[in-house]
Order: sequence, then structure tokens, then C-alpha cells
Amino acid sequence: MSSEQDVRQIAKEAFIYGFPLVTNYQTLFKQAVNVQDPDYREPFNVIGRSKGVATPEDKFVVTPNSDTPYSYLWMDLRAEPIVVTMPKIEKDRYYSGQLIDLYTFNFAYLGSRTQGNEGGTFLIAGPGWSGTVPAQVRAVLHAETEFAYLLFRTQLFNPADLEKVIAIQNSYSAQPLSKFLGPPAAPAAPAVSWPKPAAAMLTTPALFNYLNFLLQFCPTHPSERDLMARFAQIGIGAGKTFDAEKLSPEAKKAVDDGIADAWADLAELQKLINTDKVSSTEMFGTREFLNNNYLNRFAGAKLGLYGNSGEEAVYLAYFVDADHQPCNASKADYRLQFPKGGLPPAKAFWSLTMYDGVTQFLVENPRKRYLLNSTMLKSFKYGEDGSLTLYIQKSTPGAGLEPNWLPAPDGPFYALLRLYMPAPEVVNGTWKKPAMARASAAQHAGSDVSSEPVVGVVLELP
Repeated sequence: MSSEQDVRQIAKEAFIYGFPLVTNYQTLFKQAVNVQDPDYREPFNVIGRSKGVATPEDKFVVTPNSDTPYSYLWMDLRAEPIVVTMPKIEKDRYYSGQLIDLYTFNFAYLGSRTQGNEGGTFLIAGPGWSGTVPAQVRAVLHAETEFAYLLFRTQLFNPADLEKVIAIQNSYSAQPLSKFLGPPAAPAAPAVSWPKPAAAMLTTPALFNYLNFLLQFCPTHPSERDLMARFAQIGIGAGKTFDAEKLSPEAKKAVDDGIADAWADLAELQKLINTDKVSSTEMFGTREFLNNNYLNRFAGAKLGLYGNSGEEAVYLAYFVDADHQPCNASKADYRLQFPKGGLPPAKAFWSLTMYDGVTQFLVENPRKRYLLNSTMLKSFKYGEDGSLTLYIQKSTPGAGLEPNWLPAPDGPFYALLRLYMPAPEVVNGTWKKPAMARASAAQHAGSDVSSEPVVGVVLELP
């Protein structure tokens, strides 16, 4: 056993490394394994579908997206690849298939940005697969882990559009390669004994045994061989058993201190996020993009598991107002003002969604309006100079301004501005988000429009 200081450092590194995998496992277990869970979708290799967007009644996840009904596919790639077909859809509707491995890397995308809306058939393969590719397959996409997640998003224009979205969802298909080709079927992979998630799995050394379980499905990447050798010094690695109770009191304290250090590092990173020095685009992406920045990956999993890569979507959060005070609609009304020609530049669409600052769920209101988005542009009221002002407050701004009203709770809130397929000027910071101005200072909002960099915390979950 290494010195206590070494144990502390290794435990810290392993916790930061393992948290995203174990958080991901919670979702895998409830959606694809535990048929008794209210969030269960379908078994592996079968697509599950939501039949609508989130409302305040939906409490299965915080900060839900209410623009794009989701479809879900957990894939077991051990025996053979999975063949996925995206339907051809109309050109003005956004849809995507986000491919996520057990590490939470976004290793590939299907859909509007990457292949257009023409659809097609794609083969999703696990590590090391090198079989014959059917002629009908448009592309082969390799996961580096033996299980992977495909999260579909289908844009909903308005409530009357829901039946069309459901039809598109029903057109997504997935099947094992052997079924796509016809008999015979491939031999089944061995059964897996899935450990039941524990309440303390994300906050205590219990995380390490879930990590050990998951690593058996994650071939070691060449860049992480030395890291895995370090982890092995304290019993962390594929198939190993980590037993904190068998450690000396000094070593056990060192492990606990290492976990505390991991949270302290995250808290420091959170300060950079809150002061707009780190953006959502730095927390999500491919392995190559994140380049072994495990702390950023940790933050992404903690703040917004399954956040999109920056080129697919950018998330700009409003936790504080222009005066850097927490947003609270019991104390003030707020305004977001976009100058003429300064609307969020998104090739697909943008939306501003309201969340209760205490519950982190959507906000119940008489209008049943939970967001404002770019599909509503024709209904908004514009200023004489062509500017667009959005009213963020608990009570109506007046009948003439209600098209621009995003109802807020009578208390703390935060809002999230999502841009799907953001223009380059969003990703590189040229376009600036407007400040969340208190109504008393709304007349000064125009001068504040370019005062804040385009960054924010993503809190999106399916």
C-alpha cells in the first residue's frame, strides 16, 4: 500500500474519474434493467419513447428540456453491432441521435447537423468489431465501450405538432445486425449481474466498486494505462474489489479525504463556471476533445448529464441577474432584451426555459407556458427599433405584452437559454448573451447586451 498521501491523491483522481461512469450507470439501471422503476423504458437494444415534452408534473429529472420529446436506446454491443435507422423528415425540423459511451463521451451524432434530414441506416459497433458492413449502411460508428446509449431528440414546434413528432419517433428503428441481415441470430452475450444502485454510491467510497464493475466493459484506452496502474494500488480496476473496511484507519481517512478533495476541486471549477470563465462547451464531447480533462467531465456529469457537445448545442444559464444577484421573482421583475438583428444565432432553434430555483423543475402557471422559443417569433411583440424584450416575472406584464411573457415562480428561479446547432459566433464567443436585467433597470438593458460572454452551466437531462 502506498503512503497515506498517495492514497489520498489516488482516491481523489479515481473519484473524479469514476463519478461520470457511475452517474451514467444510475440511468442505465433504471431505464434498461429495473423493470419496476417508474423511469424504466425498454430492455437493451429496444427503443423507448416519451410521448410528449416535459411539464411541471414530470419530476424524474431536474432541469428537463421541454422542446424535444426524447427517445431512448441502451445498446449492448458485446455480441454484435446494432443497426439504427433514422427516418427522412422535413427540412425545417431538428432531430438528433446523441451517441454516448459508458465514460459519458459523446462519441458520435446522427441527424440534422451531421447527416442532414435525409435519414439513413447506421451501424453502431462496440470496441474491436471489424465484421462485414452491409451495403445499405451509411456509416459505421464505433463505441469504445461494450455498452452505449443513444438519446434521440425530435423538435416539437407547438402542442398541435405532437402527433407528427410521435410519428417520427415511431419511425426510429434499431435491431441487432444479425436480425437486420436475417437468420441465423448471433450467439447471445453472457448474462450480466447488474448491481443495484445504492443511495450513497455517488458520495462515498462505495462509488469505487461500481466503477470496478463498469470498467470490465471498458477496454483500457492507451492514454490511461498508467492511470489504471495507479488506481490498482488501492484496489480500483476492472473486476477488482474495493473494501474500505479492510483499510487501516489512516488509509481509510486518506480515501475519505481524497473524495473531499475531489468535491473541493469541483467547487473551485464551479466558481469559474459561475463567473463565465468555463462554458458548457468545455464539459461535453469526444474523448479527443476533452483530452483527459477528467475534472471538466466530472462537472458535466454533475451539472448536466448527457449534455450535448458544443457544436450540437450550447446552454447559457441565468442563475444571477445583471447585478450578479440570484434571480428571484418575488423581489423583482426581469427583462431580457435582444437588439434588432441580435437574436440567438442557432441554425436549428433556440429556447429560453424557466425553472423553479428550489425544486429545479418546470414552473406551473395559468398559461401552461414553460418556455419561449424561436418557433414563436411571429407571435412576439417587438419594439419600434426592432428589438425584442422578453418579460420574466411571476405576474402578467399586461395583455398586450403577454406573448413575450415567461412566467416565473414567486421566489428563486433560473432560466436556461438553449441554442441547437449554434452558429460559429456563439461557440467562439463573438455573439454575447443579453444580461438578465431587473425591470427598474430595463431602460439600460441595451447597453448591457454585449457585456457578458457566451458561457453558462448546462443542466439538461433527458
